[in-house]
Amino acid sequence: MDPHLTPEQHEIRRTLRTLLAKRCGPDEVKAAVRTPAGYDPTLWRQLAKELGLPGLAILEAYGGVGCGDTELALAAEEVGRALLPSPLLATAALAAPLLLALGTEPQKRTYLPPLARGELTATLAVPGPALPLALGLTGDNADGSWAGGGRAGGIQARQADSTWRLYGEAAQVLDAHRADLLLVPAHTGGFTRGRVRLFLVRADAAGLRRTRHTTLDETRVQGGIQLRDVEGEVIGEGVGEPLAAVGRTAATTLAAEAVGAAAQVLERTVAYVKEREQFGRPIGSFQAVKHRLADRYVQVQAARSAAYYAACDPDAGGLALAQALEALRGAAAEAIQLHGGIGFTWEHDAHLYFKRAAADELLFGPVAALRARAAERAGLFRGRKTGTRAWAATR
Repeated sequence: MDPHLTPEQHEIRRTLRTLLAKRCGPDEVKAAVRTPAGYDPTLWRQLAKELGLPGLAILEAYGGVGCGDTELALAAEEVGRALLPSPLLATAALAAPLLLALGTEPQKRTYLPPLARGELTATLAVPGPALPLALGLTGDNADGSWAGGGRAGGIQARQADSTWRLYGEAAQVLDAHRADLLLVPAHTGGFTRGRVRLFLVRADAAGLRRTRHTTLDETRVQGGIQLRDVEGEVIGEGVGEPLAAVGRTAATTLAAEAVGAAAQVLERTVAYVKEREQFGRPIGSFQAVKHRLADRYVQVQAARSAAYYAACDPDAGGLALAQALEALRGAAAEAIQLHGGIGFTWEHDAHLYFKRAAADELLFGPVAALRARAAERAGLFRGRKTGTRAWAATR
């Protein structure tokens, strides 16, 4: 698909690629993820100030740039090429759209401008490994079962006088240890008449405990939160459809990010096989190597077309994400093999991309469930098991 980008969109891509090439090489990435924050705050502030990166898709009325999903996807593609550790996904693709969809006018004017300026970061805290289901990517989220159940488990909220108090925990939360604002879905109203509402919890709230986890992909920081009688501010209720809408946008952003990573690792592999010699000639001249890389190139370009299409039609986000994750996993695996003995060492940069592919599928997939849900939403295979049930039946 030819996206027919505008001059402004081309400029976003060019400027971001140039800046990240200077400030976010593999060595800088490895150094940044080992800091307490897990990213480079100075670079993040520069990206926010010069490019308005966290506010690309936030309306100008709330301090954002006022662009759309296409611009956010283009930025995500460049961020994916560099594997930039940053709060971009959690803040700009998950939290900010939810605030925009469900927040009151005072809440929007209080929180969205500092989020757009990069002064605050935010994340979505869903209990357990249920994030893709909560976002409607692997099943229907309308019943709220992904929130942990109303009698026990998950996160509960009860009203005490004029305030809400939250109890429970979420173990797999993006940027949990560093986000300034947490958007927390919680059960209210007990077991028989319970419903899920969305609450905002500030990082300095009393009774909130946060930990950083050791994860497969260090560039995508995760952690856990525990809430013990923590005060929360109601943002909205009836969160199923707003979460699903955010999920479609987030899937498009993730797909573009994976496409950028796949393209970069493939380009580096092509450059390597032109230099590495075997039997007196570059291995890139061997027909078998050419065929393997050609297959990966076609796969990456197809995934890019799907991601660009999803930027125009967010309903295609889940399918685009499945295709992009497969492209990234394949390109990274090919890079490891074609780099030979050095490629199999953990220190080689190809493993950064392979870990990103594996971790993203664990966090937002699996690919089979993403495709099954896309088929369900498109009305295919009527009368058969679909969505997560169909995927589970094949296991």
